[in-house]
Amino acid sequence: MAQKLNSMRLLEKYNIPYEVTEFPDTLRDAEAIAEVLGIPPYLVYKTLVAQPADGGKPLLALIAAHRTLDLKKLAAASGHKKVVMASHKEAESLTGLKVGGISALALTHKNWPVFLDQPAAEQEHILVSAGQRGLDLRVPTMALVRVLNARLAEIGIE
Repeated sequence: MAQKLNSMRLLEKYNIPYEVTEFPDTLRDAEAIAEVLGIPPYLVYKTLVAQPADGGKPLLALIAAHRTLDLKKLAAASGHKKVVMASHKEAESLTGLKVGGISALALTHKNWPVFLDQPAAEQEHILVSAGQRGLDLRVPTMALVRVLNARLAEIGIE
């Protein structure tokens, strides 16, 4: 078992139960991770970093492995005219985490707006990054929304 990460400490602080799921840390693609773990891609959520074109705090978008982020929908949900994806390099420099291990749970201290794709609300639990490559946490969806102060919004497309 890996050392305790900040994401785990945060969940424990709020008494939110979680399960640690390990997979090869060479995997960065959420769909590949779902396949390796033998679970449907709609339960594995990736964390994407987007930036408002007009400046301001970065946005975190959590979206199921098999869906694609719709930047126009994210812009509308976040009240910006336009948002753009951060490059891998920008995402790593903004978050201090490696791509494939970016976790909204590990970034709560930054107070960035977090958006969770609407279909997540239909699932009792989803898997999200623990903040380190090779580790996901299975958490109750609504508890995750509360602890992240996330906004549920239709931001993805199949």
